Amino acid sequence: MSRYAKRGVSAQKEDVHAAVKQLSHGLYPNSFCKVYPDFLCNDDKWVSIMHADGAGTKSILAYLYWRETGDLSVWGGVAQDAIVMNLDDLLCVGVTSSLLFSSTIDRNKKLIPGEVLTAIIDGTRSFFDQMRLHGVNIQFMGGETADVGDLVRTIAINGTMAARWPKANLITNEKIQPGNVIVGLAGFGQASYERAYNSGIASNGLTSARHDLLNNTYRDNYPESWDPSLETDVAYTGPYTLNSEIVDQGYQYTLGQLLLSPTRTFAPLLKEILAQIPDAVNGLIHCSGGGQTKCLKYLPGNFKVIKDNLFTPPVIFRLIQESSGSDLREMMQVFNMGTRLEIYANPRHAQTIIDIAASYGVAAQIIGRVEEGLKKELHIQHENQLLVF
Repeated sequence: MSRYAKRGVSAQKEDVHAAVKQLSHGLYPNSFCKVYPDFLCNDDKWVSIMHADGAGTKSILAYLYWRETGDLSVWGGVAQDAIVMNLDDLLCVGVTSSLLFSSTIDRNKKLIPGEVLTAIIDGTRSFFDQMRLHGVNIQFMGGETADVGDLVRTIAINGTMAARWPKANLITNEKIQPGNVIVGLAGFGQASYERAYNSGIASNGLTSARHDLLNNTYRDNYPESWDPSLETDVAYTGPYTLNSEIVDQGYQYTLGQLLLSPTRTFAPLLKEILAQIPDAVNGLIHCSGGGQTKCLKYLPGNFKVIKDNLFTPPVIFRLIQESSGSDLREMMQVFNMGTRLEIYANPRHAQTIIDIAASYGVAAQIIGRVEEGLKKELHIQHENQLLVF
């Protein structure tokens, strides 16, 4: 059993998929988010879309960082995580504006005071203000904040995002075809709309990252931050603290800063890509849960996806792999490895997409291609290894 499974989590969410397999797949079974008819106005030229996601166990890292440093600003970053994990999923069906967002915060009131809630809500509003400057309009609809100490050990920060969108402007992945190239957008570096360097970790795989990197002082000092039913050989087994200094690309950071880099949104640049070259994008995949294998779920036919030019993973993933002893296969299944959004496009549009991304300070490159196949298959060629999924 993998260390990830021993911690009670699953990168592929097999049980979840089994539980919901009888539910409707919506109008477009291969679209990244479920798309339904326009229930609000019954207009067959429009559709309804709703998505729910959150910051996951990254909120526990924020809790540890806040307890050790007293820095409330970390909660604004986790508020952004909960938003972007919804927003960038909706980007993958072409929705770039006119969105509604409702927040859901569950807390243990004994450990999470009101000032933390204020910091989360202020962070939410601040992110929406920033996106509005780029034409990405999101209306904050409030939400639910519940004191549920019997259920939640520290805090859980989640949200729901909804939109009514023109059917003609949807991206459903049905146009993905052999001959497409895959332009990958990096989740690391510093985009023009970000305030600091981003490690690229986003909000997936943080259970493993936390336990594999941080040492057992956190297990002893913060028992509320982990499941006591876990075996101790997978609970806080790493060599680091949140204050450990890490050098990345010539710059020095603390491990806490790298782990808590707010999840980057690609909304500003994708909005421009879709406005400038609307017919260029045949499909979009957000490499979230499932990491680099996520694309297999959304292919519209028996295609072979070949990824042989992924970005060199930034330092945070190297640290996780070294500390956990995970092989490259497991790392690719759990983490985005620095390549977080995939644009499936005709080769003639690739350079334009890369140039638009560069204008926002986001690295982009052709990471692979789509070929005919006998089944849905993924080949990853990386670090002199060939991985077949």
